[in-house]
Amino acid sequence: MKGILVLAAMLAVWSCNNRPQPENQGFEYAEITDSLPGDTLFRVPGDTYEMGEDFAYINQKGDTIVPMGRYGLSFTDTITTFGIVIDRSSGNNELIAINPQGHRLYEVFWIDNGPDYLSDGLFRIIRNGKTGYADASGKIVIQPQFTCAYPFENGRAKVALDCKTVTDMDHFVMESDSWFYVDKQGNKRD
Repeated sequence: MKGILVLAAMLAVWSCNNRPQPENQGFEYAEITDSLPGDTLFRVPGDTYEMGEDFAYINQKGDTIVPMGRYGLSFTDTITTFGIVIDRSSGNNELIAINPQGHRLYEVFWIDNGPDYLSDGLFRIIRNGKTGYADASGKIVIQPQFTCAYPFENGRAKVALDCKTVTDMDHFVMESDSWFYVDKQGNKRD
């Protein structure tokens, strides 16, 4: 029964988040700072954690940095520069990245049933309804500015500044008449 409830919760989260983001949600975003080894956070409960159970993040001293119940689901067991969690405070069950202080860095692009995959060293992020890219350490390498964006492949990504998302019952499709490519520095490429 518990497995069915967890699956139902994940489907609800997916359906709420697998749609375009509002233009401006009014969030204050933090930045990734240079973390020291003592800043590492550990999810508790640790090895026994199952999706849907409450969790917290503690530092190496055992101090609670992110309290139980603050976030709805954790995709990261150890945070050194960033972690990915579900923020249920807005009522939208958003997939977000947090820094070791527990502050929102950006929203993470949903793909399948979780965070966007690292592709060619980058993954898609969202701030104020615009898509950009971050690297494996969570640092933003291309500022969010695109209405739609595909994953990087062979050093470039297909993006658009004017795009709409069309949804059928199971999938969404990004449509634009003005796609172009960018390299990993955000420069326009052929």
